[in-house]
Amino acid sequence: MAKPPSDRVGVSPRTQARRYAALALYQWHLTREDPATIRAHMLNDPEWLDALTNSLSGAEEDAVVDPKNRFKFNLELFDGLMKGVPAEVAALDAALNGVLDRPLTQVDPVELAILRIGAYEILFSPAIPAGVAINEAVELTKLLGAHEGHRYVNGVLDKLARRAAARSAGG
Repeated sequence: MAKPPSDRVGVSPRTQARRYAALALYQWHLTREDPATIRAHMLNDPEWLDALTNSLSGAEEDAVVDPKNRFKFNLELFDGLMKGVPAEVAALDAALNGVLDRPLTQVDPVELAILRIGAYEILFSPAIPAGVAINEAVELTKLLGAHEGHRYVNGVLDKLARRAAARSAGG
């Protein structure tokens, strides 16, 4: 039996949660389907979740996922992102507009989902260091985004984190 994808690549449960959230939020952005419906689909369709897990890990599409490892991700983080990003999307987009070099509508939708996750963690998750949020977003973009998109995501989120730190230091 093949080794479970999450074990094979050493992906942490928090990183896997961010991966799933990025894909779910990308779907939300494109379809405007209710985030709770997207979440339910992800969690209630084991075959789809297995295929998604395999695609993210580079495993063969029909590789068998051990059911014990199927939900080996941080559900609390996933749920927090699935609720928080849509709830704060106006504030996130306003903050991102302040550091982007182009209109938000011209940002690749996958990278936009990742930028929103990173911005959410920087602006609304004080327990997560900005450097961790940026690094996770960069790694997500390397996996899911356009070629060299990780450089763009890194620059945008670094600028956002610096502005947020300056605001909190100034008052």
